[in-house]
Amino acid sequence: MKADRLLSILLLLQTRGRVPAHELAERLEVSVRTIYRDVEALSASGVPVYAERGRHGGIELLAGFRTDVTGLTADESRALFVLAAQGAHAALGLDAALAGALRKVMAALPAPHRPAAETAGRRILVDSARWNRGPQQPVDLETLQDAVFADRRLRLRYRHGGDKAPRTYTLDPYGLVSKAGVWYLVADRRAQPRLFRVDRVRSATLLDEPVRRRPGVELVDAWEALRRRVEERPGGIDVTVRVRRPFLDMFLRLQASWLAAAPEDDDGESEWVTARLSYGLLGEVRQLLVFADRLEVLAPPEARAELAAAAASVTSLYQR
Repeated sequence: MKADRLLSILLLLQTRGRVPAHELAERLEVSVRTIYRDVEALSASGVPVYAERGRHGGIELLAGFRTDVTGLTADESRALFVLAAQGAHAALGLDAALAGALRKVMAALPAPHRPAAETAGRRILVDSARWNRGPQQPVDLETLQDAVFADRRLRLRYRHGGDKAPRTYTLDPYGLVSKAGVWYLVADRRAQPRLFRVDRVRSATLLDEPVRRRPGVELVDAWEALRRRVEERPGGIDVTVRVRRPFLDMFLRLQASWLAAAPEDDDGESEWVTARLSYGLLGEVRQLLVFADRLEVLAPPEARAELAAAAASVTSLYQR
């Protein structure tokens, strides 16, 4: 779009000073001739821009001309450029849009704040993917985004964990949430809030019907209710374990989501370190078998019995 390109040229010139026409053309993916036409359009609209030909020539704004984004503090400027490291925009297909927006903001920032903003973008990296997650199902957010932004209902074919076949739902979406690198769709089904992992969606169809959300309920409200429901499930079980010290770091990394408190390590020298975990279901303690004899469950008795039964089942399988 020409208007957007003209603004990009203006802001690039504010940031860089004199820029060769061929470099502007490469950045904006147009021809050099188009750049010169755009410069003429800017000049005709009153922007003091001029071009100098020759080996050291280029396009430049008249000294002293600029537009500023006023009122931004140094910390606010840093925050904008840390935003670029969050990663969610990539899954939404907004990489190029975010880069363009940040380029425009950088050009318009007060000069004293630019170095701090640039440094934040280079020095802060947020990688939301967890370690050891294994191969992930490709996530297609396009139709879900369309429903969210167009305020339309969705028909979803969705496979729950443990189900062999997908189920079909008609939903009223509130929005999309990225939590720890996993995308979720927050939606109502029959006026009740539900949570759907996007990587379990088998197909999504945008319906012609307008969305029917509960009055006064926003995405943040629906998400908070669902988050509490997941984290505060009744019937949970608290488990006390001891871990061999050389494997404590691995334990903390793999069990971070279930850790109820910091490990008890009074002397810093003993062979074992005690820790407390909280699981939603008794069967979830079976994941501790991965630590073999590097970890022992101390309590409760039913957790010890669950692990013993699982270990016996594995032993029986390999002794056939």
